[in-house]
Amino acid sequence: MKIARIIKGNNETYGFVKDNKISTKDEITYLTGVPIPYNIKDFLFDGWYDEIKDKIEKLPYEEELSNFKLLAPIPNPNKIICLAFNYVDHAKEQGLTAPEDPALVIKPRTALNHTKGEIKCPDFVTQLDYEVELALIIGKDCKNVKPEEAMDAIFGYMIMNDVSARDIQNKDKQFTRGKGFDTFAPCGPWITTKDEIMNPQNLKLTTKVNGDYRQNSNTDNMFIKIPQIISKISKVMTLEKGDIISTGTPAGVMLNKPNAVYLKDGDVIEMEIEGLGKLENIIKFTKSE
Repeated sequence: MKIARIIKGNNETYGFVKDNKISTKDEITYLTGVPIPYNIKDFLFDGWYDEIKDKIEKLPYEEELSNFKLLAPIPNPNKIICLAFNYVDHAKEQGLTAPEDPALVIKPRTALNHTKGEIKCPDFVTQLDYEVELALIIGKDCKNVKPEEAMDAIFGYMIMNDVSARDIQNKDKQFTRGKGFDTFAPCGPWITTKDEIMNPQNLKLTTKVNGDYRQNSNTDNMFIKIPQIISKISKVMTLEKGDIISTGTPAGVMLNKPNAVYLKDGDVIEMEIEGLGKLENIIKFTKSE
């Protein structure tokens, strides 16, 4: 199932997406008789989704999704955890070896953005870059997870663009400031529940900028695979329901490339991951104070 967080006018809600149409929370409540909560996190992680799963097939999808604005699927996650250099080809293009243990970056939740949203970049940034990534949505609180049990911790998947200011990243010699700007974590367009994705370790993922391919790879090229990612991170920090883990990006970014073509004002970025939809954003440079 594809579950979207949406807004129309001033009314925020959520619903199930099918064939570019949506069945909203109010319709789901009316047709199932189940008084599902207003908050999407309560619905996803406190048992309400499981309660109505067997009734989903009977739902009508009558409203056009285009009548709504899609929001970042998870509001206010406790953690947005990103992996660096987790694709062998990306590490190689940087002259590095993919690390045995996850190299982690924490993005603030104020970086969250949505499909069709502007990526707003202050004009003092000179090297703005993209990173298409498969993001995991954690469905339950867990600690010290065994690799063979790790997939049980996942609720679903979505696309993440780990937007990065490379000039700041290189200057700081670490990643937090360069990846932490407001709007630098576009994600979505919705959550796809894990039962719809037979093998998340074999999904094509691409990035296009103004229609030209920049990244074209497969999640099979991850160095640390998904079960090990969850297990290794959970040995460091408790994973909580609603946490987002972004699993790294493949080759094709501009970082440290000779003659790199960094993002500029008005550029349109389209990211797709097989089975998860499309994430589309436009770059907007803004004057700094």
